[in-house]
Amino acid sequence: MSLSAVFVPAAQADLRAAVGWIVSDNPTAARALRIAAERAAKRIGAHPRIGAVRSTLASGRHRFVLLRGFPYLVVYTADTDPPRILRVLHTARDLPPLLADLGP
Repeated sequence: MSLSAVFVPAAQADLRAAVGWIVSDNPTAARALRIAAERAAKRIGAHPRIGAVRSTLASGRHRFVLLRGFPYLVVYTADTDPPRILRVLHTARDLPPLLADLGP
């Protein structure tokens, strides 16, 4: 298994947008968010099944992990090598429409 999960372009864009939103008010928090996401990618890469399955949001092949210290949810596939991080979304957002295109 890979040492780190891979951020697909949509997840990279999500993370860039989140960091960009935070950076003007709190550069330290923005940097911490990026570090938390990188650490989550390493944890997921080492232990792909650590995330919860949330069948109300996506199929069983998709898993969910909260970023430590932040209200952001990492959505990823555990059945690929390396695991692929598909989205990084704020938990206050309306998640079902944002995740509808994940497919089976």
